[in-house]
Amino acid sequence: MRVPTPSPSLQVMRREEPWTLGPAELGSADALTRETPPSLAVVVPARDEARTLGPILGAVYASNLVDEVVVVDDGSRDDTADVARAAGARVLELDGRGKGAAMAAGLAATTSELVVFLDGDVTSPVDQYVARLAYPLVVDEDVQLVKGYYERPLGEAPLGGGRVTELTARPILSLLHPALAGLYQPLAGETAARREALSAIEFEPGYAVEIGLLIDVARKFGPGSLAQVDLGVRRHRNRSLDELGPMARDVLRAVLERSGVALRAD
Repeated sequence: MRVPTPSPSLQVMRREEPWTLGPAELGSADALTRETPPSLAVVVPARDEARTLGPILGAVYASNLVDEVVVVDDGSRDDTADVARAAGARVLELDGRGKGAAMAAGLAATTSELVVFLDGDVTSPVDQYVARLAYPLVVDEDVQLVKGYYERPLGEAPLGGGRVTELTARPILSLLHPALAGLYQPLAGETAARREALSAIEFEPGYAVEIGLLIDVARKFGPGSLAQVDLGVRRHRNRSLDELGPMARDVLRAVLERSGVALRAD
């Protein structure tokens, strides 16, 4: 990638808290190209996402930034793998081990210096996702991990789509990890990081992988090594409460374990 010269507002000293980049700060992200390193891989963990995966991969390739694209099909019962191959992605097939295991497998299957993870259930993908997620890593060597943030509609309502985020993840972070309380979407599947940072962290096997990575990277490199970037509006396949309950429990377990709370073994 060609690294644009940061504007004065981006020439910041080492931060003590996560860096938030809104639309004004992300204007130069569109200038990224593939002409020079660092190399970049996109990994999409997916299970039964044949209906949404094609447009997501189309947006990835349209960004013209990517050196590797890997879809990890984690036990799908639909045509997820076929859709991924038709779009040009390399496909790894697992047997339903969970999101964290799929992300770890995708990381191991790539070699690029920067890795962008994208969810496979987004119905509103845009070309700028990859560039915006990679941008803080390119312009600031202290940044190790980047999260997307966005508005999340719920059905016809303009907000309300991040129920586990708003009712579980953000409240418990504000209580037990207040340095991370300013992160709008701590569970965002739109995540970018340096390979060396990811390689130093153990991935949670399931849904708690996102919040686990967040806390572990902040502990190892400091809260200032995190950044969050505006991705606009994100629409996705909304899940039922029956599905969200186990997700919330997984998130709570991961945070409590990292906070020294002894939990009963199931």
